[in-house]
Amino acid sequence: MILGELSAFDAAFPRFLMSTGMAGVMLLIASTVYVLLTPWKELALVKDGNASAGVALAGAIGGLAIPIASTLASSVSLPELVLWGAIALLMQLITYRIVDLILRGIPRRISNDEMGAAVVLAAAKLGTGLIFAAGLWDPVLQRI
Repeated sequence: MILGELSAFDAAFPRFLMSTGMAGVMLLIASTVYVLLTPWKELALVKDGNASAGVALAGAIGGLAIPIASTLASSVSLPELVLWGAIALLMQLITYRIVDLILRGIPRRISNDEMGAAVVLAAAKLGTGLIFAAGLWDPVLQRI
């Protein structure tokens, strides 16, 4: 009995490390791309004590991590994980743009440490991530 379990662990552990590692790398890459593509410099603002930038960045990272985690839980291959992770990044950028159109001037508001705008942006990003993640659990997507 224990030999069978150890054998199963031995077979599954490298796959677990590879998939989880790839998801972590994807989150790091997607977060970096997001930071590079947004018009304000989140990390510099956070280092300067701008809490709004921190909230907005946290929402983006969470909004990226949720669908990447969902994909990790339901995908059958690394290319599928990478594809849906890239789409998650695209969805977060679109969400940012929509919130910017509604609230007008998100970059300025974040730079001015306007917490209300940052909270709305973070909530929109987390909401988008959750909805996107739930959509990834569609069994039909598992066959694509």
